[in-house]
Amino acid sequence: MLLLLALAIGWQVMLWSGIDPRERGFEPWEWLFLIFGTIFFVLLMIGLVGLCAWLLQEMRSNQRQRAFLDAVTHEMKTPMASFRLSLDTLKRHDPPETQRRAFIERMSEDLDRLDRTVEQVLQAARAEERDHSPIRERVDLPALLERCIDETRRAHDLEAEAVGLTVDRTPAVRGDASELELVFKNLLENAIKYSEDPVRVEVKVDAPRDNRVQVEIADSGIGIPPRELRKIFKRFYRVGRDVQRTVSGLGLGLFVVRSLLRRQGGRVIARSEGAGRGSRFVVTLRTMPLQS
Repeated sequence: MLLLLALAIGWQVMLWSGIDPRERGFEPWEWLFLIFGTIFFVLLMIGLVGLCAWLLQEMRSNQRQRAFLDAVTHEMKTPMASFRLSLDTLKRHDPPETQRRAFIERMSEDLDRLDRTVEQVLQAARAEERDHSPIRERVDLPALLERCIDETRRAHDLEAEAVGLTVDRTPAVRGDASELELVFKNLLENAIKYSEDPVRVEVKVDAPRDNRVQVEIADSGIGIPPRELRKIFKRFYRVGRDVQRTVSGLGLGLFVVRSLLRRQGGRVIARSEGAGRGSRFVVTLRTMPLQS
C-alpha cells in the first residue's frame, strides 16, 4: 500500500511539473519511470487481489473450525452431562428395577453417542493419511451394501421398506472393504439424518460401463442449495445455520467419504434440485477385471 501511495504521488508530481507529451517527447528517465511504475502498479494490484482472496479463504476456514469446535463440545458435553446425572441418581437413590433399567439404557445411549463422535474425528484423521499403494482387494458390492443397509436400519429402528436396494448385474469392485463400508454407512446416515418422516431412501447400483460402476443413494429430505453442492465435501463444512441447530453433526462425514473414495480410485458427486427437494449422492468405483 505504501508503494502504491508513493507511485500515485510520483505520477501526480510528474504530470503537474509541466511534462506534456504533446509538446515534447519524454526523457529516457521519464519513460523508465512510467514503464516501471505501470509494472509495479499492476503487480501491486494483483498482489492485493490475491491477498484479499487468501484472507477470505482463511476467514471461512476459521469459521468452519469454530463451528466444528462448537459441535464437538456440544456432542461431548451433552451426553456426558446426561450420563453423570443418571449415575448420580443411581448412586443417591435406589430406584425400582424398571427405572434402573431405563437409566442404564440411557447411559448406554450416551456412551454410544460419545463413541460415534470420537470415531468420526478418528476417521477424519485417518482419511487424511496419504497411502499411495494400489488397492487390489476384490469387494462384493451388493453384499457390502446389504450389510450396510441392515446395520443402518437397525441403528435407527426403521422399517424394511424405509431403505430400498436395487442392484443390476454387478461384478466385484476394486477397493478396501472396510473403507467402502465406512463410505456407504456415512452416506446412508446422512440420507436418514436429513430426511423427514417417513424416511425413504433408495440405493441403486447401475450396470458397469467402461470398467466403472455407479452407486446412487437418493433421499427425499431437506435437499441442498445448488451453490453449496461442491462445498459440502470440505472439512468442517455444514449446510445452513438452521440445519446446524436442528441436526447434530461435526461436518466430517462427507469429507471422510470423498477422501476414502479418492484412495480407492473412485469419486463422489452430489446432486440436488434445491432446498426441500431431496438429494442424491453418486459414487463411482472401479470394477475388478475378471482375469485377475
